[in-house]
Amino acid sequence: MKRDIATVERISELRSFDQVIDVRSPAEFADDHIPGSINCPVLDNQQRIEIGTLYKQVSPFEAKKLGAAYVSANIARHLQTQFLDRPRGWRPLILCWRGGQRSGAMTHVLRRVGWDAQQLEGGYKAYRRLVVENLGEIPRQLQFRVLCGATGSAKSRVLQAIARLGEQVLDLEELACHKGSVLGVLPDSPQPSQKMFESRLLTALQALDPLRPVFVEAESRKIGSLQVPAALIETMRAGECFNIEASFAARVDFLLRDYDYFLAEPERLNACLHPLRNLHSVDTVQRWQAYVRDGQWRELVSELLELHYDPLYNRSQTRNYGGFAAPARFPSDDLTAAGVERLAQRICAA
Repeated sequence: MKRDIATVERISELRSFDQVIDVRSPAEFADDHIPGSINCPVLDNQQRIEIGTLYKQVSPFEAKKLGAAYVSANIARHLQTQFLDRPRGWRPLILCWRGGQRSGAMTHVLRRVGWDAQQLEGGYKAYRRLVVENLGEIPRQLQFRVLCGATGSAKSRVLQAIARLGEQVLDLEELACHKGSVLGVLPDSPQPSQKMFESRLLTALQALDPLRPVFVEAESRKIGSLQVPAALIETMRAGECFNIEASFAARVDFLLRDYDYFLAEPERLNACLHPLRNLHSVDTVQRWQAYVRDGQWRELVSELLELHYDPLYNRSQTRNYGGFAAPARFPSDDLTAAGVERLAQRICAA
């Protein structure tokens, strides 16, 4: 009989399976999972809590009895709804938290049907270990071209335009679902967990060709609540800098367009401004919040740039990015869609 335990030493080996099936609870799956895997929980969120409580407060035997009933019913349901159309040669990989009883049960049933199901040795924890190892290695093999520029310089838009021109890009803010500033929270787009961010990041990194340059936006160590892995931020900071030197008026105009969703939610915007009391006087923050209430958007953006963002930017870039001492410079007074396309073309041609 074929061996039913799969030992994966490289993430690329996961592609040898027809499907990766994660049998952990939906909550565990939502926190992080192998990209492309599907969730077929053998215990749902409430059942997992119930069994855990029973195990600790009553006895392991009672927990195992009820757990077996739940697991059997859930596997039967997945067979009926997910797997009946799978061909004889289907070869799935099954995983749970650490390669224990949950994935073992699903693997056993699928193998009894006749499929060559494999249980991932070490489960999700083994995958997670590979993610951490790869994030410490792959970034150091890449050559980064770093887009710098003060807040409002349309760096993210330029990065997207560079991608449309066929160059390699790594869009960290897209992966993190955040624009990278105190006002960077996106509407209706919560940030992923740190682990999910790293899984998405690794997938993006693995798709890059180390023989070609990779354009990336200058970032701090944190994007919203998420931490950029050390090897990546260190390699980025050693990269060649391309500085977008947009005029102040163009930056204000761009930010008024790019953050227009805040105009419809003044209370939310004022809540985002409140933490700035740790960096600015109460009077200053209250004045900004009054601008919001009165709809004085240009005054608000102008002062935020002059008093908050620009001083922070000048300190951080000079301190953190070695290439910022003598960057390639790209002046612009037009950050409209057409202006962004022209900027991208100039940067790619440099």
